[in-house]
Amino acid sequence: MAITIDSAFIEEYSDLVRQLAQQEETRLRPHVYEVSSGGEAYNFERLGPTEATEKTGRRVDTPYTDDIWTRRVAQPKTFNHVMTIEHEDKVQMLVDPQSNYAMSQGYAMARAYDDTIIAALGGTALDGAGNATAFPAGQVVGDGSAAISFDLVTQVQKKFMVNEIMPDLPKVMVVSPYQVQQLMQLTEQTSSDFVKREALQTLTATGIVPNWMGFTWIVSNRLDSPGVGEEHCYAFTRRGVGLAVNQDTFTRIGENPDKSYMIQVFSQWTAGAVRVEDEHVVKLHVANPDVT
Repeated sequence: MAITIDSAFIEEYSDLVRQLAQQEETRLRPHVYEVSSGGEAYNFERLGPTEATEKTGRRVDTPYTDDIWTRRVAQPKTFNHVMTIEHEDKVQMLVDPQSNYAMSQGYAMARAYDDTIIAALGGTALDGAGNATAFPAGQVVGDGSAAISFDLVTQVQKKFMVNEIMPDLPKVMVVSPYQVQQLMQLTEQTSSDFVKREALQTLTATGIVPNWMGFTWIVSNRLDSPGVGEEHCYAFTRRGVGLAVNQDTFTRIGENPDKSYMIQVFSQWTAGAVRVEDEHVVKLHVANPDVT
C-alpha cells in the first residue's frame, strides 16, 4: 500500500485533520421509497389503472374488471470500502487517524447510494418476468441541445400533469451546478415580478427559490451523461424509485494479523434500487458544456 497520509503528519500549526471538499451525505435517499429487504431480490408490486363501467339496465349481469398486476424488481448490490493504517504511521501522527478514515469512508458510502439511485432513475428496470424495461422515450424532455430553461421546466410539469400525478405529491428535481448557473440567470427565477419578494430573500444554499416551480431542487455532480456536452437531469416523486435495503452501512475497525497487525477500517452496505413507476420519473436531457 502506498502511504498517502503525509499531510496528516505532525506540524506545529495544525492539530486537526481536514477532510478534502467532497459530498458528505446522500442527497437523494430521503426522496425515494425505501423498504427493508432480506432476500436476493425485492418485488415492488404494481396495480394498473382500471375504469368504471355504466350499469345499462335493471337486473343485468354484473360486469367484472380484471386486475392488472405487474412488478418491478430491485436486485441488491454490495458496496464496500477498505482503508488501512500502518502502526508506524499512527504513532507519528498528532491525531488518531482512525476516526478521520471512518468519516471519509462514510462519505464515500453515502455517495454510492446516490449513484445507485441515479442509475435506477434513468436506466433499465427489471420486471417480474426478468425482462429489462428501458426508460420510456415519452418521459424525456429536451434533446441535449439547450441548457435548462423556464420552458423546459414547464414541460416537465406538463408531463406529470398528463400522467395524472397528484399536484400535491412532492416532486424533486436533480440538476448539476451548470444547470443551477443557468437558473440563476432566469428572470422567472430571480425577479419579484414572477416570485414573491419574501421568497427571493430566503434562497436556498444553491441560489434557487425554495419550491420554485413546485420542486425541491437538489444539486449533484454525479448525474449521467449520454455524450460530450450533454447530461441527464431527473425530476421524480417518491413513488418513482424504490430502494430495497438488505443491510445498511456498517463499519468495522480492527487489526489484520496477516498484515503485521495493521489497522483496517472497513464499511459495507447491501441494497438495490429500481424505477418502480415510469410515470413518476421525467428525464431532462440538457446541454452542459462542462461535460467532456
